[in-house]
Amino acid sequence: MIKSLSVSSEGSLPPLDDDVDSVCSDELLGSQSRRWLTDIMSGDMSLERAEGPPVGWDGLFVDRHFPLGELEMQPEVKWKRPKELCSSPNFIVSGATRLDIRQGELNDCWLLSAIASLSLNPSLLERVVPLQQSFQDGYNGSFTFRFWMYGQWEEVRIDDLLPTLDNRLIYLSSPDKCEFWSPLLEKAYAKLKGGYRALNMGFPHEAMVDMTGGVTEVLNIAALPRDLPPLLSYLLSKGALINCATSQGPLEQKNELGIMFRHAYSLTAVEQVKTAHGTECLVRLLNPWGNTEWEGAWSDLKGPEWNSVSIQEQQRLQRVSREDGEFWMSVSDFRQNFEIMEVCHQTEAFQSSSVQPWSCSMHHGSWVSSITAGGPPIGHLFWQNPQFSFTLSEVDGSSRDSKTCSFVLALMQKHQRRSGINLSIALHVYQAHPEQTYLSPKDLSKLRPVLFSPHYSSRREVVLRSSLPPGRYLIIPSTSEPNQQGEFLLRVLTENENISSPADKPLPQDVSSLTERKFPHQAALPSLQATRQLFKKHCNKGFCKPVHLYNLLTEAIQGGVLAGSEKFLVLEQCKSMVVLVDTQGIARLNWIEFQDLWDKIRKWTDIFLVFDKNKTKRLEYQEVGPALKAAGIVVDDLIMQLVGLRYTEPDMTISYPGFLYLLLKLENMIFKFQGYDIVGMGSITVTYRQWLHMTMYN
Repeated sequence: MIKSLSVSSEGSLPPLDDDVDSVCSDELLGSQSRRWLTDIMSGDMSLERAEGPPVGWDGLFVDRHFPLGELEMQPEVKWKRPKELCSSPNFIVSGATRLDIRQGELNDCWLLSAIASLSLNPSLLERVVPLQQSFQDGYNGSFTFRFWMYGQWEEVRIDDLLPTLDNRLIYLSSPDKCEFWSPLLEKAYAKLKGGYRALNMGFPHEAMVDMTGGVTEVLNIAALPRDLPPLLSYLLSKGALINCATSQGPLEQKNELGIMFRHAYSLTAVEQVKTAHGTECLVRLLNPWGNTEWEGAWSDLKGPEWNSVSIQEQQRLQRVSREDGEFWMSVSDFRQNFEIMEVCHQTEAFQSSSVQPWSCSMHHGSWVSSITAGGPPIGHLFWQNPQFSFTLSEVDGSSRDSKTCSFVLALMQKHQRRSGINLSIALHVYQAHPEQTYLSPKDLSKLRPVLFSPHYSSRREVVLRSSLPPGRYLIIPSTSEPNQQGEFLLRVLTENENISSPADKPLPQDVSSLTERKFPHQAALPSLQATRQLFKKHCNKGFCKPVHLYNLLTEAIQGGVLAGSEKFLVLEQCKSMVVLVDTQGIARLNWIEFQDLWDKIRKWTDIFLVFDKNKTKRLEYQEVGPALKAAGIVVDDLIMQLVGLRYTEPDMTISYPGFLYLLLKLENMIFKFQGYDIVGMGSITVTYRQWLHMTMYN
């Protein structure tokens, strides 16, 4: 039997997954993971691989980076290509639809419900699933999918080898045995998250965000307006994707009318249905299992109510009387059988002619210990948190009497697994004077927020939806404790073209002592525009190889307050930096990958300068541990001893380049360990080949 949703205490769709971005505890290093780091950190080997995709004996692409779980490595499980499963496989047959999905031996109904919702919007689906791919023209054994990650779309390339048992797919499949877009999409998403086992249990709203870039709001159905159909129609008209679930009852069992407890369903339509006795408002739902349907009023097989509906009306509704997982039910029955609804709002980046989604602006930021990580409002450091100016000028056009502006604020913490720390985050909104773009400590001591998160949440994203009168407001994202390191993405969605921007105006005089070190890297490194010019200057044909990075960093360091530190930079460090960030296994970085590396360098430069107390341009050994903690990495005494033996200069200090190298190495190796330790057991199993690749190519 397949398990599905479990309920969270925060009142959203049950966690259907140990959020793959949240599987790590605050205690990063158990005995097994410590031994892993000990082996990795005590040696320094590097190997640049030959360029070009790996191929099998038949010349078809083989994805040697796909992480395997225990089930897929069982001897009875055979990995086969679609051409080995049927004589004439197709990527898509007669269009990709919500009915092309049948759940397999994974607890990923949360993902399948998101895919089903996505399939209702062809423009959204095509962004994730490029439709021109096939098993005929140009076929080479590989398929590519796209997912939204923290503000940009990432391509994920996989081979088409799928795990089978007795010549049948063991995971997601299509009712049409010759159609493979849905199992291949599942495999691509599994690769993004760390393997098939990473898809066991999760939140539908997170999958919807990853596949649309939208913002998901979690709603309690009991608290929604009594006249629910207009709200559902409005949401669907704006292109929203909707999932729902009940949080009561034993996992994987159903109530007396067929609704599964703690299981994700997709809500795909709301209709006024004409009957012989008048009209009835119905909602259409889809169980991603492909069976186990509603058995009450208006059910497919046991609903006599359909006898009062004409054949023409049933055809208009595209009703099919069979157990295929899709069914209709009345709005009142919907309220009685479901508790939680997750709505994924779409933004202007996905606008089509049929919907009018939200307008969206995005802001990337970070909390840096002792610099921009002030913690909650009850502390005296709250003013240190990043601030974002938010101007509302145009009232909603949906109501003639409206005097307010609707908006949605979404704060997403980034790369939780990489940092190893699952932060609790929240949003606070303050009203400001028309000319005020920054709130000082004195301002914040007097003001009270006009809107705020009800509590700090460890969810990947917290969302506030509300409306306020026109005016200027300040948004402050924060963590539940001060001096917690982390990166975030703030998204502001509005009905109209209202304005939001980082509040980077100089601080008032009474806090001028901190102004200079708000972003210390600005005095140490060139600006982003100058860095782009350095990339063009040093990197051949748009790719940065180790020697290019060495020359670029040398010039970059020479021009700032850390000048002189470049003499501690060595080519071997640059080789490791490149391969640790390189996502393709080709020992070179494109501009996007280089930007990721440069973002890390800027953040870690801030930390280095703050913890270099005596301004020697080196960290004393006793300063290294606190600096690592500020970067979100906690290690024990054994690892610190290895750091002292392996990464320090003869006088037991760590240079600036050595600090960057150490952090990147630690972060990457912890991330790789966690990629295999999906369920957080503190131990992993790797093959001899995998072990050699991870230790040699780093």
